[in-house]
Parts: sequence; structure tokens; C-alpha cells
Amino acid sequence: MISYMYMDFINATATYLSSWRQATATKTGNTNRQGVLHNYNKHYITQTDIFIYLSAVMFWLIVSSVLLHYGFSAPRLKDLEICQIDNIKLLQRIQVLQNQLHLGDLHLRDLLGNNYHSLKSKVFKSSSHRSKVEDVLLPTTSGNLIVYNEDCSSVFESGRKESGYYRVRPRAENEPFLVFCDMSDGGGWTVIQRRSNGKVNFNRKWDEYKEGFGLFKSRNDEHWIGNNHIYDLLDKREMTLKIDLTDWQGNAKHAIYETFRLTNEQDNYKLWIGYYSGNAGDGLSGGSNFEQQWSASHSGMPFSTSDKDNDRFIKGNCAKENKCGWWFNRCHAANLNGVYYKKGNYTGEFDNGIVWSPWHGLWYSLKSTAMKIRRPSFLSEGSGLEG
Repeated sequence: MISYMYMDFINATATYLSSWRQATATKTGNTNRQGVLHNYNKHYITQTDIFIYLSAVMFWLIVSSVLLHYGFSAPRLKDLEICQIDNIKLLQRIQVLQNQLHLGDLHLRDLLGNNYHSLKSKVFKSSSHRSKVEDVLLPTTSGNLIVYNEDCSSVFESGRKESGYYRVRPRAENEPFLVFCDMSDGGGWTVIQRRSNGKVNFNRKWDEYKEGFGLFKSRNDEHWIGNNHIYDLLDKREMTLKIDLTDWQGNAKHAIYETFRLTNEQDNYKLWIGYYSGNAGDGLSGGSNFEQQWSASHSGMPFSTSDKDNDRFIKGNCAKENKCGWWFNRCHAANLNGVYYKKGNYTGEFDNGIVWSPWHGLWYSLKSTAMKIRRPSFLSEGSGLEG
């Protein structure tokens, strides 16, 4: 812009000089067009030209210095700033698209790597032992990994009625997680705990019970989905708890609690249960012995682990004695996370097996257990009462 102004100024100066010369030549030529006056005028005009041109240059230098000093070129810099802002916005948009592409790639790898494209898939039972393979029911890709259901009740209502592992998302702000959906017995059951073979160690610390642990591949894999996940499933929702129990003789019993609630971690995942029904006995309320219920009832008890003792046993640590995490009182009438003793009856310093005392007492360790939850409305759609 400054260079254009400079050229305009010089051109205007040259035009003025040319007009002035013509006017002077016309005036003097009337008296002596070819004489001495012509030479005099030529010499005079040449000096004037030099003087005016030098004056123009000096004037332009002074004006340029003033303009530069007071930021006359700001509009040009402003245009540059606008260009830079547009460039930054473009780079940000590119980054967003790259992130979306990366997420899509992760979804694709998850689909292909875990065989979610097949309703039945062959997967290894253990990552460390790849010789044994089992049939495992896995979720289809029909919206399962992109649009997540809140729980297995929602999975059932969406038309997917095959039992198997599904990703659920009870809270939109949290990440989805894997659960086993039991579509038998009326359907829609979310399994939060399972014991079946003793292959998973349940003697874990607080953080492990908080986040969850175990195997999530075959139908009968042992696991604890995590207190945080259980809390998310129960938060602001009414849920019914069903506990399936099997002994070593092949007998099956069940216990149903009309309501099942859990407080958050700040309140140590305190357990609250409603009315009982079933044929296994009311183990979570402390059994049938009224005198022992005050020290054995699990309702209202916080969760305890060996590294975070929240029980009411002042002289001991129930979680350490029982080698597991649970809602201990002083200590228990039921404990489904205890030591896996085979063949039922066991002996030891502590009654720390997988026990449900109203059925087999404290010194009989059960063969299998499953804790599962669903919305109470499902009771009208399926019996929910079979063993």
C-alpha cells in the first residue's frame, strides 16, 4: 500500500512539472521562441526539476516515517491476523475429523478382534492357555457397540433375547462396560456376580472390588462387575435382586429381594434390601434366628475388604478372615464371595466358604452362585421365581 502511494505521489509531481514547463515555454516563446531566452529557460527548468524531485523524495521519506511510526499499515496486519485465525480453525477442524476417524477405527478393531459380528463365536477360555476353546454367546453389531443400553432389561426390550455378554451404559457420562445378560427366567437379568469353578481369586483389595475383576468370556466365568458399576446400575432405578444357588448334589435354590439398593463410594457402598421371597431362606437379613440377626444381618452394612475394614466386628477383620470383600456385619449369615471349597462340607479356623446359612449352614460351601438384577416390572412378564 505504501509503495502505491509513493508512485501516485511521484506521478502527480511529474504531471505538475510537465504542465508547468508547457505553461512557461508558451509564455516566453511569444517573445523569443528560438533565442537566448530558450537556453535560459532550459537551464532554469532543469534546476527546478531537480529541486522539485528532491523535495518530493524528502517529503515522501518524512511522510513514510510518520505513517510507519503511527501504524498506518495496521489494516494489512489485521488481514494477516484474520488469515492466521482462519488457519487455526481449519487445523482444529482437521483434528476433530482425525479424532472421529480414530474412534471409528477403534470400533472396527473391537468388532473384528472380538468377533462381535457373529452371534456365536469361538474364543479362548484363558489368554494364558489357548488350547481349550469354548462356545460363547456374544452380542451382535446391531447398535450394540455404538448405541448402548442402560442394562440387560433394555437389551431384552430392544429385541435381543439371547443370553450372552453385552456392553451397557447406565450413566451417559461414564464409559460402557461388559456384563452377562441372562435372558432366561423371564429375561432381562444383569449378572453382577458369579461363582462356578473357583478359578478366580476373590481375595481382592478395595480398588479391585470397586472397578471389578474376573473373566468375561464364557457363560459360567467367575467375576465381580465392580461396586462402581453396580452403583451406576442401581442409581435412580428400582431393581429387584435374585440370587441363584446350587449345591454339590445338584440341588438349586433361589432368594429374591423386592428392592436392592447401594450407596456410593463415599458411603462405602452400603447395602439396602427389601422384602424377601424364595426357597433358599433369607440369608441377607441374617437368617431365621432372630437373636442372631442383629450381628448377622447384611442390610444396612457398608462394604468391607481386607484393606478397608468397615464391619462391626471390633476385635477382628471379617474380610481378612473370610478372604474376600462383602457386606459384613459381625460377620455374616451369607457370603457368596468366600473361599471356593469343593465337595461342600469343609473345616477350618473360620467359616469362610461360599455360604448361605439358612439353607446349608455356615460350614457348607456351595458349588455355584449368581447375583442378578432387573427392573421390578419384569416380574409380570416372566415368573422370576424359578430356581
